[in-house]
Amino acid sequence: MSMSPGRWAAPALLAALAPCAAQAQSSMQDTGAWRYGLSVYGYFPSVGGSTSAPTSAGGPSLNVDAGKVIDALKFAFMTSFDAHNGRYGVFTDFIYLDLGGSKANSRDFSIGDTPVSGSTSANLKWDLKGILWTVAGQYRVPTDPSLRLDLLGGVRAFWLKPSLGWSIQGDLQGIASGSRTGQVQTSETLWDGIVGAKGRWTPGGSGPWSVPFYLDLGTGESKLTWQAALGVSYGFSWGEITGMWRYVSYDMKSGGMLQDLNFNGPMVGATLRW
Repeated sequence: MSMSPGRWAAPALLAALAPCAAQAQSSMQDTGAWRYGLSVYGYFPSVGGSTSAPTSAGGPSLNVDAGKVIDALKFAFMTSFDAHNGRYGVFTDFIYLDLGGSKANSRDFSIGDTPVSGSTSANLKWDLKGILWTVAGQYRVPTDPSLRLDLLGGVRAFWLKPSLGWSIQGDLQGIASGSRTGQVQTSETLWDGIVGAKGRWTPGGSGPWSVPFYLDLGTGESKLTWQAALGVSYGFSWGEITGMWRYVSYDMKSGGMLQDLNFNGPMVGATLRW
């Protein structure tokens, strides 16, 4: 399904991380009083994935390992917001990524099922613009004071715009001379339902240090999407600062330019609570 980002401003898209406040669990469970958190964070992932693009109409596909081509994060914007009233709450997490790279004289590709000979190489250029946006409801499970646990259910959408350019040199059977140089760009939006859990463990039940965690998985227009995060947080009177390691994975259904895609790396954020 192809769609421009301006047409899906409806809530849904990247179940992602919304760091929780470093405050007493009993106060968070008081009904009738809404509590809010606004986070701004940086995410610095490495990228992996497989791309397949037709070299010509009806011709064989060019298959590229994106992780061996991408070398730069061009731009990123990331924020999240959560709200709780007693045991019930909602949160949303938004990430915009613009990344890409190029590689000269690469042999990290294949053409359909044709082996690439030792005399063949390609200049490759791979770019990706993407938006991950998650919206979910939360239910806080009663636990002991050292553990805060929220079950969640919602929707994640992934708008992605990959682009692949190539120029092939050398001896290569089955490729017309006019197809040895080309570029393909697509746009796609994936909607998936998700379920998961998030929360934090505070040693001894109180104190500024805590261990936030997050896990979700889902399916829908992708075969499977899941993400996990784990880290350390330090609380202040106004909120907290958090550092985590985050992994996001997508296994796509057949027919698209991307077969799979993953983001893997550290993130650092600050959360304001009121």
